[in-house]
Amino acid sequence: MPQCVVFRLTKGFAVTLLFTRAWRYRLRVLALSRYTRMGASSRMRLMQYNPWLESAGIDVEISPLFSDEYVLGLQHNRRHAGDIVRAYLARLQRLLQRGKFDLIWIEKEILPWLPAWVEFMLLSRRVPYVLDYDDAFFHLYDLHPRAVVRWLLAGKHPALMRKAALVIAGNNYLADFARKAGAGRVEIIPTVVDLDRYVNLRHNRSDKGPMPCIGWIGQRASAMNLMKYKEVFLRLSDEGRACFSAVGIDAQSLGLPMKSVEWREETEVENIADFDIGIMPLVDAPFERGKCGYKLIQYMACALPVVASPVGVNSDIVEHGINGFLADTAGEWERSLRMLLDDSELRHRMGLAGRQKVEREYCIQVTGPRLAALLKDAAKVNNIGK
Repeated sequence: MPQCVVFRLTKGFAVTLLFTRAWRYRLRVLALSRYTRMGASSRMRLMQYNPWLESAGIDVEISPLFSDEYVLGLQHNRRHAGDIVRAYLARLQRLLQRGKFDLIWIEKEILPWLPAWVEFMLLSRRVPYVLDYDDAFFHLYDLHPRAVVRWLLAGKHPALMRKAALVIAGNNYLADFARKAGAGRVEIIPTVVDLDRYVNLRHNRSDKGPMPCIGWIGQRASAMNLMKYKEVFLRLSDEGRACFSAVGIDAQSLGLPMKSVEWREETEVENIADFDIGIMPLVDAPFERGKCGYKLIQYMACALPVVASPVGVNSDIVEHGINGFLADTAGEWERSLRMLLDDSELRHRMGLAGRQKVEREYCIQVTGPRLAALLKDAAKVNNIGK
């Protein structure tokens, strides 16, 4: 920070030398992510901003809670208690060094399934913190089926939000929750893509194959949303109207007529660019209303038309009839998909409109400078002692 040094000279003069180090002072931030780069939320909400923040004078040290092995286990529905214990102990050890930093940037919470008072014990009263949400994780507690969990943990996230210097929310649903909880400052930053990774990758797969491809990308936890329209997908596949591709899951094990493609960070953009239509079905439930529509943004960045359920932020991202279709019932989904399958010009026009919207609103080139400014402001605010 700027420092003032006063020297007393023999003739009674007081010369104040102001060493303004703003030009070379760098903000030190400890980022407590939930996952490594294998976790999409940690990768897109925190890690991808590193180059932007560094260029803005912010040094970020990222400390994931869970390892790659844990994330892989989640994708195969496996969890090991030993991995969780080791992760918690490592995080506790890391927080012993919290005093070295000017700001702590927390993805959702420090230690899942432990009450807020534990986290307040681990936080320094001298170091402000920022909370970042891209999912309605608070509903895992306040809507839990067990009364004891609701009693112990329903108030955890509201308590953390109230003492945060800043709450960053991925959409209005999350922001509204934070405001109602009493958060002092709430800002919305959507989950975005880096346009530099989405350059000259759109090539019309249907020109190279017998039929257009309808695609989806995600993890097993969200794959259940596909089941609601399984019969529509089966019908279109049986008719030979479309082929289907699913990146990141074993679609065959779910009985879906989709080619399964392994997810890898290095190839995900190329895999999406192989689609002709991107889809994002969602059930209308509280947790899903908190989702940030990242799939849609990825599809649109690849200039794909989209079909999505009108749930949560999907209704903001998709402009019905402009860059895609919002569809609720099975009949609406089938009509929307058939319209796009039958009209390559419509696919092209909607895809272009989607790409333009991403360039305006949903790219790191827009949000990067804004996030840097917000973190610098947050470092000046400390609500922990209040």
